[in-house]
Amino acid sequence: MSCPDKPGQLINWFLSSLCVPRVRKLWSSRRPRTRRNLLLGTACAIYLGFLVSQVGRASAPHGGRARKGPHWSRATAEAPFPEIPLDGTLAPPESQGNGTTLQPNVVYITLRSKRSKPASIRGTVKPKRRKKYAVASQAPGPRALVGPSLRPQEAARAADAEVPGHVWGGNLAKAGERPWGWKQGVGAQGGDADVQLPRAEGSNIRIYSESAPSWLSGEDIGRMRLLADGTVAGLQPAWPRSRARLLVLQGTGRPAGPACGPSPCGLLKQPLDMSEVFAFHLDRILGLNRTLPSVSRKSEFIQDGRPCPFILWDSSLSPTSNETHSSVKLTWGTYQQLLKQKCWQNGRVPKPEWGCTEIHHHEWSKMALFDFLLQIYNRLDINCCGFRPRKEDACVQSGRRPKCDNQDAVALAHIVQRKQDPRHLVFIDNKGFFDRSEDNLNFKLLEGIKEFPESAVSVLKSQHLRQKLLQSLFLDKVYWESQGGRQGIEKLIDVVEQRAKVLLTYITAHGAKVLPMNDE
Repeated sequence: MSCPDKPGQLINWFLSSLCVPRVRKLWSSRRPRTRRNLLLGTACAIYLGFLVSQVGRASAPHGGRARKGPHWSRATAEAPFPEIPLDGTLAPPESQGNGTTLQPNVVYITLRSKRSKPASIRGTVKPKRRKKYAVASQAPGPRALVGPSLRPQEAARAADAEVPGHVWGGNLAKAGERPWGWKQGVGAQGGDADVQLPRAEGSNIRIYSESAPSWLSGEDIGRMRLLADGTVAGLQPAWPRSRARLLVLQGTGRPAGPACGPSPCGLLKQPLDMSEVFAFHLDRILGLNRTLPSVSRKSEFIQDGRPCPFILWDSSLSPTSNETHSSVKLTWGTYQQLLKQKCWQNGRVPKPEWGCTEIHHHEWSKMALFDFLLQIYNRLDINCCGFRPRKEDACVQSGRRPKCDNQDAVALAHIVQRKQDPRHLVFIDNKGFFDRSEDNLNFKLLEGIKEFPESAVSVLKSQHLRQKLLQSLFLDKVYWESQGGRQGIEKLIDVVEQRAKVLLTYITAHGAKVLPMNDE
């Protein structure tokens, strides 16, 4: 009889040899049969339990490999595997005698990355996407004329052209700005050729809630969508002898002016003037309502395809001077005298000797507050006498910077009214500057102002300016993306919020009044 070599077989053989003779002896003895059966059953039960334990222990490794999911104990997961070295290197598979290789036990653990929750902007929760069907765009017909594109040098002089009615200045060739011009190709036509460029994608004005923000009227939303999504019908000069161009849009409504004919149109400015869009939304949030609707648009007629501010052309503005781009001629000294007279305030008719214009006194307070927050100097301080300008500023390039000795004789610029509403101003050319440090703010813009609009000051004090700007600027998809999304927009808002704190401190320190300034 051979002795088993494995431990389990050895134990079984030992118990069998030990227990079987004793069982036979007990069976043949004269003890009572009942007691004999009890002893025999007990021994068999003990032996059966031992066999079960041996079988369970032998099958444990195979069952452990089949376990998956969260029921796997942590102690089992942390147990080292003999096939995987602890130093991080993987040993080559072991060769077997029959030519096969033994693959190591490799366990892959995938850590689920934390999901970044998108920024929640109140009132702009996007609904579920619905399946959209592509719309085939219409190709331009043979009547589409290819107009001569403007060279970069000509485009650089386009914004400085003299336009009757009202002129929005701005030098296109500024330091750090790449030359840009009109794109020559299909669709860049002039004259009477009509080219339809339908937009197959969704609207660039995003409104995902039931209604638009309360500070934007239905007319504002309609004009923004027209500017952002309107089909371009043609390219027209702003004036017959001007190189400044207007994009004529297809739409219905009252005529937009002689330059556009019966269709609406807008002035396409350079990419560096993108702050015009920010200015429009800030104006509406503050309750001033003095700027023209403006959006950001990627035009088919710009060579590099960068987004540009697109501003609604308003033919109802009063004619302006070619020198100051203003509908009323004022100097800094005259302007300070008007602030002291408080023309047309509380319905009081000014005396002839006061020298008042048709502009209401409260309009100057609104303009000063608006210009200070954005540091717009091309209205009240065209010579840059109230701050340290950069080489890129227009006052330095034009050589007006040293002319700060006799400031009372300096003319104001871009002071524009409407023909049918001469009491109120219209803010045009609203390019702001966000890179001006706090110790270089232009406080000359606030000189002579003793009252400020209550609607605007209440927004600045309410701590809701950031939320409203985010919600409002989010509507303009092209502008939002061009500024780097929310991260870039937040940086601009940080600057405006800091200037708002400075302005509130200035109002308190100078004892300025905060008055309701409804349109009178």
